[in-house]
Amino acid sequence: MRERTTCCVVGGGPAGMVLGLLLARAGVAVTVLEKHGDFLRDFRGDTVHPSTLALLDDLGLAESFARLPQRRVNTVQLPLGADGSLVTVSDISVLPGPYNYVAMVPQWDLLDLLADEARKEPSFRLRMSTEATSFLVERGRVTGVRYRTSDGRTGELRATLTVACDGRGSLARSRPELRLRQFTCPMDAWWFRLPRRAGDPHGLVGGAGDGFLTAMIDRGEYWQCAALIPKGTDAERRAAGLERFMVDFSAAVPWLADRAHALRSWDEVKMLDVRLDRLRHWHRPGLLCIGDAAHAMSPVFGIGINLAVQDAVAAARHLVEPLRRGAVGLADVRAVQRRRWPTAAATQTLQRFAHARVIAPVLAGRPPLGNARWAERVSELFTTAPWFRRVPAYFIGYGAMRERPPAESVR
Repeated sequence: MRERTTCCVVGGGPAGMVLGLLLARAGVAVTVLEKHGDFLRDFRGDTVHPSTLALLDDLGLAESFARLPQRRVNTVQLPLGADGSLVTVSDISVLPGPYNYVAMVPQWDLLDLLADEARKEPSFRLRMSTEATSFLVERGRVTGVRYRTSDGRTGELRATLTVACDGRGSLARSRPELRLRQFTCPMDAWWFRLPRRAGDPHGLVGGAGDGFLTAMIDRGEYWQCAALIPKGTDAERRAAGLERFMVDFSAAVPWLADRAHALRSWDEVKMLDVRLDRLRHWHRPGLLCIGDAAHAMSPVFGIGINLAVQDAVAAARHLVEPLRRGAVGLADVRAVQRRRWPTAAATQTLQRFAHARVIAPVLAGRPPLGNARWAERVSELFTTAPWFRRVPAYFIGYGAMRERPPAESVR
């Protein structure tokens, strides 16, 4: 089968669905290819930040989003006190409203909302169970993709522009001319759930144990937990036994000790191979990469989804007019990277600092920042100067640069 569209979006995650909706509302023919049959998968984080909440408001979707099941989080607490007590290091509620919180929403609900809205546009197509298998290339230019459906059918979809939104395993990353640059990561992550009770802390809560760090996301009825372990030690630590880990975990987070036996099997603990990298070139003629396809982020600060959505907004704003003309030049896709690269690079620089100065020392049994006194001073600063919490709050909420959607897409 041979088909044609103006913009082919590979990947139906947050970046791909936002880009598809914005372009379709501006009258651009766009087809989104999603290899899965539905959005019902166990995502990590499921965070919708203030910048994305404001975007949904701009698109006239605020009321529909508010009806989705969600938990609102506005604080980040870390055990920085001299006695291990929790200290609030970020309070998003101090930011101007109305979106001064992070909404914890099942990502499949958000994606369904975006898909349902996009389907109202006559120029939008969503092809589920359809996986892009290779690029079509003619005279050095990407002209679309070959695809395969879940029932084994194959075909070609030609496009003026192909946008890779298919994450860190993106098909585009196999192209050597895009030049993937990788950074060292000191950790992997275990993801699991524990019951939450009425007297527990609220928001995002951190803890530190023997050779691991943990971050717990308040999801209302349960805690979504991430335990950071030294890179490459997954098999060794699993071999030591789940009971041993839960004893160590309870020591690090004593207020959760009464739920130490809630995990019954290692099958309930999923391992994430943490990566931090970015492409030197996000584009080539006829192709653009955004989101994790362009820059895989560490879970530190929990803003990967936020960056991907902002990439999509910037891409839509820069590309609406060229796509309408049916002629997208190299300068057009290059402009998107010029706009978004500084934010991605700055965020990854901060993540690399956190890896080297906080995470790696703690996982090795050493004090963070090279000296225990520094942790005490930082704790005192956040305690005695609450205004200092605004800096991480704004960064978590909006990132280093906020993007605005094209006027044609706003309702």
